[in-house]
Amino acid sequence: MDMHSAVAHDAPLVQVGKADVTAEDVLAVARGNARVEIGPDAIAEMASARARIEALAAEPRPVYGVSTGFGALAVRHISPELRAQLQRSLVRSHAAGMGPVVEREVVRALMFLRMKTLASGRTGVRPLVAQTMAAVLNAGITPAVREFGSLGCSGDLAPLSHCALVLMGEGTAFGPDGVEKDAGELLAAAGIEPVELLEKEGLALINGTDGMLGMLVMAISDLSRLFTTADITAAMSLEALLGTDKVLAPELHGPIRPHPGQALSAANMLAVLAGSGLTGHHQDDAPRVQDAYSIRCAPQVAGAGRDTLAHAQLVASRELAASVDNPVVLPDGRVESNGNFHGAPVAYVLDFLAIAAADLGSISERRTDRLLDKARSHGLPAFLADDPGVDSGLMIAQYTQAALVSENKRLAVPASVDSIPSSAMQEDHVSMGWSAARKLRQAVDNLGRILAVELTASARALEIRTQDGAATLAPATAAAVAAARKAGVEGPGRDRFLSPDLEAAAALVASGELVKAVESVTGPLA
Repeated sequence: MDMHSAVAHDAPLVQVGKADVTAEDVLAVARGNARVEIGPDAIAEMASARARIEALAAEPRPVYGVSTGFGALAVRHISPELRAQLQRSLVRSHAAGMGPVVEREVVRALMFLRMKTLASGRTGVRPLVAQTMAAVLNAGITPAVREFGSLGCSGDLAPLSHCALVLMGEGTAFGPDGVEKDAGELLAAAGIEPVELLEKEGLALINGTDGMLGMLVMAISDLSRLFTTADITAAMSLEALLGTDKVLAPELHGPIRPHPGQALSAANMLAVLAGSGLTGHHQDDAPRVQDAYSIRCAPQVAGAGRDTLAHAQLVASRELAASVDNPVVLPDGRVESNGNFHGAPVAYVLDFLAIAAADLGSISERRTDRLLDKARSHGLPAFLADDPGVDSGLMIAQYTQAALVSENKRLAVPASVDSIPSSAMQEDHVSMGWSAARKLRQAVDNLGRILAVELTASARALEIRTQDGAATLAPATAAAVAAARKAGVEGPGRDRFLSPDLEAAAALVASGELVKAVESVTGPLA
């Protein structure tokens, strides 16, 4: 399906009710173009909460977000005739993002997650507001959300405001054809009536952690695939370097160092190496008692990342179950202010995952370098070149990999330790969670390319090892090499234009087809 197409009528359906949505629901809407629908239980809950907001709006006492201004301006009581203007002004003024537009999948995720919170009945908006957001998603209309503007406290204010502006028929958005147009024009073409926001509704549309949460959910999905990929490429490098797989024995992991991720990575590598005719030759021509850390400690490093990922999944599941807004309508009818919009819980794990991604890429690069270094590769030609000196082989592929590793180290510097006060010191401590999410997306993309370079090098090294027919590959690593060749990653030979090979390897990793090829031999990997 085209990335900018309207949602087809036969597309999968995600129904949003009072119950929690799942990470799979977010991915289906953001990446799978699923249709969304608000269930009748959610409609009833929203209507009930709305009645409470309308009752409060009729009272003479000021209620934050209902009959007052916002942030440092919350001291002013707003008269009834100005409240619709108050909501419009809030959205217009807060839609202050700058820079390039963010990716379509990010915008769809944050809109869907905000709609989920609206449907919870805790925000006090009319059902019409959430239903209009669903209609915009189903029409394939994507608000133009800008890169910069969120501090990750009071939620992702600027990004969500750009989305809310489109519901009002203002601002710009991308239509089903991917062309940026006036939002009012796009709504009219889709038969969607713009919403006139009433008390509390503008605030409810923009006061959430939805952008950073959506990006966290997608990063978790991508990293789950990349951690499995890293176990595969590490196994291929171990085999190509004639290492020993004895260090992967189950009794060396769970029973005596019970980190779950470490045991999973070791089991993956052991499964990939089953039946290899190359492993265990570390005592042959160039005897060594132990393999280098980048080989021997691969399960420990990847496993630590897996455990970090598991913690991030726990945090994401909790945030998916949350109804983040301020104020909120409680089940007993009270309307209470709170600080749940603060993005710290999400920001921390976004930064933690960037650290894990940087370290996983770093150990992968060390294995690649070992494959290319004649002094440490145990008999492989320098740089895996056909005629070293005349050919440079994969020398500069490692340069590219090293540049990506260095970039990821910079991206691992946490955003969540920073805070710049805003709103005249009313919002005097912010999470910077949006920034943490944006840099994690780049780090995840970089990690996929880093692993693609290791795949390219280890596949070539394995073919060199077995070209005389004296030894055989493990069936699973043979399947990985075959998948690489089928994808357009060429084998040993004279130097050629190398960039297309590396891009083909990166596409193979990103698509998940490398993992599928290996699992066709091993069965499901963790």
